[in-house]
Amino acid sequence: MVISFAAPWAFLLLPVPAVVYWFAPPYREKAASIRIPFFRRVAKASGIEPRSGSSIRNRARLPKLTIILIWFLLVLALARPERLADPIILEKSARDVVLALDISGSMDQRDFTSTDGTPKQRLEAVKDVMRTFISERESDRMALIVFGTRAFIQAPFTQDTKSLNGFLDQTAVGMAGPNTALGDAIGLGIRTFESSDVDQRMMIVLSDGADTSSRMAPINAAAIAAEKGVAVYTIGVGDPSATGEDRVDLQALQDIAERTGGQYFFADDEEALTDVYRQIDAQNPRIVETQSFRQRENLGQYPMLAAVIVILAISTYLSVFQHRRWPQ
Repeated sequence: MVISFAAPWAFLLLPVPAVVYWFAPPYREKAASIRIPFFRRVAKASGIEPRSGSSIRNRARLPKLTIILIWFLLVLALARPERLADPIILEKSARDVVLALDISGSMDQRDFTSTDGTPKQRLEAVKDVMRTFISERESDRMALIVFGTRAFIQAPFTQDTKSLNGFLDQTAVGMAGPNTALGDAIGLGIRTFESSDVDQRMMIVLSDGADTSSRMAPINAAAIAAEKGVAVYTIGVGDPSATGEDRVDLQALQDIAERTGGQYFFADDEEALTDVYRQIDAQNPRIVETQSFRQRENLGQYPMLAAVIVILAISTYLSVFQHRRWPQ
């Protein structure tokens, strides 16, 4: 248990009574007396030489010590003692990450090879790798955007990796339309960053097709992202030799990454995709701002209560035993 004082300057008041006692003028009180005409005879008979002066009463030790104790308790209460709890450390993300995932119709193809060599649906392989990536970046705030014919925010910024993976599990091929709106997905990611209050912003875009339905060209969206300080990392999956919308536009993904200061990757199986996300994680280590604080419990009421108890006790003692003399 750690005790601190919110107002330690109050202890400067401790010597105030001593200063007053030594330097303030003494309290004087005139007492009534009887004058007798034969005073000098009495003094002569007793052998005492009469002279002018004053009498100083002896002060008992108990009241003096009690007053000192009460003053100390009052000053202690004024200093506001506090009990400090164990420090609580909060970690705040210093980087926000937007994950943009292509869920167009072409992501339904089973041309991905899993780690055990069996064929696997593209989207399922991507989701398996992304789950691990999300779980390992607990200190980052992340948002999830899915896009097909249109782009949608599947999950806003959050540090709850479990809920984010839950939203990822709910995605399915074609739920955003069969086409690919790559430029709109980047534009939506830029708007998502408008609610961010950190300087470091990263977007990871995964796509397996060519842009066919965007209202904003991907390269124009990349230019805006560069102006906003958003680094876009692009990942191409799928078949570059395919035709039509099934052909992944690797050149567009490379141009987007170069324009924004990000990096381009390509993966054709689950192992390669895992390595891509591992490289992104290594190049962009987690950055956190650490804040710590301690809960404070005010203890000032206890010395104040003790002072009241002492005052009541000494008052009771004086009222009951005031006819007795104080011990010297």
